[in-house]
Amino acid sequence: MFDRNLNMDSIFHEKQEGSLCAQHCLNNLLQGEYFTPVDLSSIAHQLDEEERMRMAEGGMGSEEYRTFLQQPSGNMDDSGFFSIQVISNALRVWGLELILFNSREYQSLMINPINEKAFICNYKEHWFTIRKLGQQWFNLNSLLTGPELISDTYLALFLAQLQQEGYSIFVIQGNLPECEAEQILGIMRVQQQQRPRLIGEDEAQTSSGSKSVARGQMDVVSDEAVDDDEELKRALALSRQEMDVEDEEADLRRAIQLSMQGSGMSNKSSESDVGNVKSEKRTVQSSTCGDKPGQNEALTAEELRKRRQAYFDRQAQPSIPRQLESHATSDSEKSNSIEDQQEKENK
Repeated sequence: MFDRNLNMDSIFHEKQEGSLCAQHCLNNLLQGEYFTPVDLSSIAHQLDEEERMRMAEGGMGSEEYRTFLQQPSGNMDDSGFFSIQVISNALRVWGLELILFNSREYQSLMINPINEKAFICNYKEHWFTIRKLGQQWFNLNSLLTGPELISDTYLALFLAQLQQEGYSIFVIQGNLPECEAEQILGIMRVQQQQRPRLIGEDEAQTSSGSKSVARGQMDVVSDEAVDDDEELKRALALSRQEMDVEDEEADLRRAIQLSMQGSGMSNKSSESDVGNVKSEKRTVQSSTCGDKPGQNEALTAEELRKRRQAYFDRQAQPSIPRQLESHATSDSEKSNSIEDQQEKENK
């Protein structure tokens, strides 16, 4: 016959509070609120006083005694830790004794662990109880959310694992006080469908879940920010391309303008006009050399435009080409030289 709720609920299980694991260990072993921190502190102070009296026997003025008085208590501290001596003295009140599990004395007895009544385990400053209730074993560690059922087969493996991890294991010898769980589980066995978790493990999972959700939200925001940055980069790239096109068009216009200037200059047949234009261009450049490059180019282009217009205006007026004038002059000179030669021959 199995009862999966009432029978497990009948087991007394103190959960961890602060560093009072020694208190939880004793009360879970005895299956009731038998000890308080005040009770254990009283036992610790009693042990300290006994140790002080033994040290005083060697002389209260000795260096060893003064050193002992300056040292903190080895049986308790402010965090709630209590030594094995405190736990041992507390159990003596109930006629219970502690025997080291891996001692030669105990190992020589060749006792099967499932035939014992309880074990107390210690690692560094943590204490917890493994106890048999009815015909079943339970891990009553105060760091768990509830009692953990241990099978007879697994008990020896569990104790060996604890020893491998560095735990000190003590066997409880003596008659434990009667308790409700012992009576109920003596006639009813239990099955445990779900093992208890470590205290804080559920909160840690909930917290990690919340953090993962928060990270997911942050990733979404980050992705949106990255998209915005990409769009901004593309916009800047397009604007730079447009600026480059505008610059290329401006360079092309300047090149066309300069070529027009060159063609206008080549159409001038008079070297004097070309010299005048060059001299005036140098004058304009020298007068604008202190200006910015953009302004200098603008003034020079405007001046050249005006001079090209003036040149075209002169071409449109009726006038004798200078080449014809020079040709006529050379012919008249030739005829005069012939007449002079004829007169000399007649003479």
